[in-house]
Parts: sequence; structure tokens; C-alpha cells
Amino acid sequence: MSNMHDAMLAMGRGARRAADALRTASPETRTAALTACASALRDHASEILAANAGDVDRARAGGLSEALIDRLSLTPARVEAIAAAVAEVAALPDPLGRELARWNRPNGLDIARISTPIGVLAIIYESRPNVTADAAALCLRSGNAAILRCGSDCLSSSLAIHAAMVEGLSAAGLPAEAIQLVGTPDRAAVGELLTGLDGTIDLLIPRGGKSLVARVQAEARAPVLGHLEGLCHTFLHAGADTQMAVDVVLNAKMRRVSVCGATETLLVDRQAADRLLPPIAEALTAAGCALRGDEASRALVSDIAPADEADWSTEYLAPTLAVRIVDGVTGAAEHIRRYGSGHTEAIVTGDAGAAAEFLNAVDSAIVMWNASTQFADGGEFGFGGEIGISTSRLHARGPVGAEQLTSYKYIVRGTGQVRP
Repeated sequence: MSNMHDAMLAMGRGARRAADALRTASPETRTAALTACASALRDHASEILAANAGDVDRARAGGLSEALIDRLSLTPARVEAIAAAVAEVAALPDPLGRELARWNRPNGLDIARISTPIGVLAIIYESRPNVTADAAALCLRSGNAAILRCGSDCLSSSLAIHAAMVEGLSAAGLPAEAIQLVGTPDRAAVGELLTGLDGTIDLLIPRGGKSLVARVQAEARAPVLGHLEGLCHTFLHAGADTQMAVDVVLNAKMRRVSVCGATETLLVDRQAADRLLPPIAEALTAAGCALRGDEASRALVSDIAPADEADWSTEYLAPTLAVRIVDGVTGAAEHIRRYGSGHTEAIVTGDAGAAAEFLNAVDSAIVMWNASTQFADGGEFGFGGEIGISTSRLHARGPVGAEQLTSYKYIVRGTGQVRP
């Protein structure tokens, strides 16, 4: 344990030194590093894919579900998408040094609020190797040093991605310690990170299942930015166009069932359930989705299986969808308030008044009108990528990109003022 403690503490101290270097590095230097990282990812695609193939084989032999294997798996197209996301982050406006506000006091003091890096971020995530590149790139863009701890299932893939990112750092003259990856699957490393590594970690970001986030929030001795499960809802209001409803729900559930933005519960307005639910159920069933519903939905579609109380609070991450009939916007909002995780909710309707009521009443990080919940993604928001979808209400909420990974300081300019 002392060896683990010493090794992790050394990572924290190295990250602190790197954070100091990043804070004073020019935007052009950080951009050059990101561009070099994207090139290195493309240059080393074959090594990344080979490492990932080993991870996938081990995961399948270990009985990992196909939904989670889909999250883990990389293809040439996915590696290219990872590199393209890093290049997109490189092209983003630099979030540091921005003057957020400025004002003058009657005594002549000139006060400005200026964006700054947070410092050292420790990011703990599960079997998503693309997060290694996304998190590293967004930290680099925002001037933060990163300590990354991936799930054991994607360790080989993440090590290969990390090596390419470090190559990019070196090409731009930035310290390799700016992006570090915990190279052991030993869970004791997580415990060490949760201690804050002797004050070297400024923010912990867990990205994964409910148990991971709960452990981090319960044990952390550093501030936490939470990414809770994606228990997302789509509500079909009586004013919804039938074909739009079919298209949006089919995409929201079935485009990729393993992502946190996938809809897990379908809520249907009682006033139009007989018109909306049968064609949607038919389309979902044809696409291979199993439906579990309340009595009212099963009375309209006979092959919907009965739902139990646990279905309303289950993030399936699989081709399974819970269905419930509710009474208008009020009923939908009440259901979401009781069972939702605060991630992403959507309403489909042609009634602007009902949409406005829903958008105001539902207090989740992302609330949508006439769009698939699978747009809950930093790349789709124009952030170049994301570290996660924050379901916290403090500091950052929704997709966490480079701008959301900044803090601020006050710069006060005087002419010799003294306080009476």
C-alpha cells in the first residue's frame, strides 16, 4: 500500500507542477499541443486498435454485457472520430484569460473577473476508451493538468491513447505530466485519488455508474463534479405529430442504447395515447426493443410486458424501454421529478405553450423540445467533446467542455487607494 501511496502522491505532485506550466503557457502552445495530439492519434491508430482488440476479447471472456462491450469497442471510424474530436477542441476559442465582467467602484478601484484554470483534475471513468482522449484534450484546452483513471476493461486501449497524447504534448514542449494515466487496475488507486493526494487535486470528476459516483461523493476529500446515470425521459404531448414522435423516440432509444443520453422511459399523454403509442410501439418492436409498461399502455398495445416499480428508475443501457401513460405536462413533470436522475428530458409537441410549460417545469441539466435525447453530448453542443454530463447543480451543469472546466479570479487595479 505504501508503494501505491507513494506512486500516486508522485503523480499528484507532478500534476501540480504541470498545472503551473499550463497556466502560463500561451493559447498558441496549447493549441499546437492539441493539434499534435490529434495527429499522433491518427498515426498510432493501428496500435490503439490492437490494444482495444485485446481489451474486448478479455471483456467478452469475462462475461461483460454486449451493451458495455459496444461502449468499449473501437473501430477505425471510432478512432478517427476520437482524433477529429481532439482536433475540434484545438480549434475552439481559448477559454482562459477572458474578461467575464469589469466595473469601477466610486473609490476608483477597477475590478475585473477573469477566467482561469481550475488546476489539477482527477477524472475517474469506466469502460469508455474515448474518454481518455476527450478528457485529456478538454483539460489541455482549459489549462488544467489531468490525472486519468480508467476502468480496468479499457486499460490497454487507454494506455495506447495516452501514449499518443503524451507524444503531442512533447511535440509542443509541454510537460508529459500534464496528462497522466493511472497504469494499474488496482482499485486501491481510486482510494488514493479520493484522498486528494495531499491537496494536489483540485476537482474530482467521476464518470460512470451509480455505484462509482456514490462512492466518490461519499469518500472524496476534494470537491466533486458528479456525472450521475442517464435516466432520460421522452414525453409525447397530445400536440405531437405522429410521424415526428415515431422518428424521435426510435432514435432516442435505439440509435445507441449504451449511451447515457438514451431514453429509458417513454411518457405518453393520456389524451393522445391511442393515436401515438401503437405506431411507436410497432416501430420499436420491429427494431428489437422490448417494452415494459403500465396497465394503461398495455391496454393499448397487447404485447407490452408488465412493468414493475423498479422499471421507472432503471437505466437499462439495453434495448428495453419503460412506457407509462401520464396526464399532460403536469403528469410528465411529476414522474420525472420522482424518478429522474436530472440528466436529459425531451418533449415532442407542436404546441408551443405546452413546450414552454415543460421546459420550465422540468429541472434537469438538459431539457429538449422536438429533438432526440441522444443529442445530449458535448460534441453535438459544439464543445468538441465532453468529460461528462454533469447532473450537479453547482459549478457546471450539462455537457462539461473546456469552458466549464474553468474558474475565475478577480483582478483589482488601483491608484494608491487605502480603506478608511
